Amino acid sequence: MTMPQNIDLDAVNEQLADASPTQIIQWAVDTFGDDIMLTSSFGVGAAVMLHLVSSIKQDVSVVAIDTGYLFPETYQFANQLTEQLGLNVHWFAPRLSTAHIEAVHGRLWEKGDAEYDQYFQLTKGEPMARALKQLNAKAWIAGLGAKQTAFRATLRAVELQGDTIKIHPILKWTAKEKYEYRIKHNLPEHPLHDKGYATVGDTHSSRPITADDKDERDTRFHGLRQECGLHLPTNEAEEDSRHSSGL
Repeated sequence: MTMPQNIDLDAVNEQLADASPTQIIQWAVDTFGDDIMLTSSFGVGAAVMLHLVSSIKQDVSVVAIDTGYLFPETYQFANQLTEQLGLNVHWFAPRLSTAHIEAVHGRLWEKGDAEYDQYFQLTKGEPMARALKQLNAKAWIAGLGAKQTAFRATLRAVELQGDTIKIHPILKWTAKEKYEYRIKHNLPEHPLHDKGYATVGDTHSSRPITADDKDERDTRFHGLRQECGLHLPTNEAEEDSRHSSGL
C-alpha cells in the first residue's frame, strides 16, 4: 500500500473531532494498512495504547527505542506486555554503543542545552529515523496526551511530522480515562509507578515525583525540558508543514 497523496489534514481532523480512540485507530488502519507503526516507550501507562492498537491490528509493528539507559524494570515490563498482548515489537538501538558515545562525547545529558540535543539525536532521533525507513512506515501512531507538555497541547488527532503522518488517538483522554481503561482490561502498570515515578524514561533523566513538583514532567530531564525531541518538528519547515492542511 502506498500513502494516499490527497489527505487534507483539516478535513480529517474535522471528521475525527468527536471520534473515540478506537475510531481514530480504525481510521488509521483503514487508511494506511500495513504501512503503519506504533511507538512505545514501555513507560508508565504504556499498556493502554498497546492494548488499544493491538486489539484492532494485532500484527501492528511496535517500535521501541533502546537508548541503552533504560531502567531494568522497563525491559522487564516490555517483556511482560509483549507476552501478554502478543505484540510484534521491533527494538531499535543507537548505532553507537553507550560506552562509545560516552567515551567520545562524555555524559552529554550533564552538559548544556546543545549537548542535550546531541544526546537525543544519537540515542533516539537516529534510531527512530532508521525505524521509519526500515519498516517503510507512512503513518506513526503515538500515545501522546494533550496535558503532558505545552507542545502536545497544540496537537490534533492527525498531524504531519516530516514525511510521516502522526496519529494521536488518546490525545484528549484524561488520566482518569486511561486508568479506567487499564483497570477494565486488567492491564499491568509499570513497576516503577509504585515507587513514585509518574513518567519513566532513561535512568539519568527520570526521578520520582515530589511534593515540590508542579507538574509530573518536571521529573524528567532535571526539569530543564518537557520533551525529549522525538515528537517535535526538527526545523522550521517541518513546523510549517505541521500546520498545512494538505499533503
